[in-house]
Amino acid sequence: MSSANLLPEGFESLSPFVEQWAIDRSCDRLQARLNSSYEEREVFFEAGKGLAEPALALLGQKPSKEYSEQEARLMNLVLTLAHIAQAVEIQRDDEDFHAGYAKYITISHSAADR
Repeated sequence: MSSANLLPEGFESLSPFVEQWAIDRSCDRLQARLNSSYEEREVFFEAGKGLAEPALALLGQKPSKEYSEQEARLMNLVLTLAHIAQAVEIQRDDEDFHAGYAKYITISHSAADR
């Protein structure tokens, strides 16, 4: 599948982020956040923040169990963006400090993992 077909129409600009950030489980999203650099988080956040609302509007039109592969990837990107937003908007330069304590947090499952 070409990178142009990874996501629904209108969200192609997020295709470069699919491999790193379209993550299926909450615990893996947290680990990706903790293992990423400030620059990686910032670039993804800036690319995705303006598309989160349109993505949720599109995805909200049907139940998640009916998502195409492209829509499921988009949802995973949006869910990861929520993790990244905390680091970029709130914690900023303190993210590395907080990440040191996050290793004690275990997410075994979440509603998003269903």
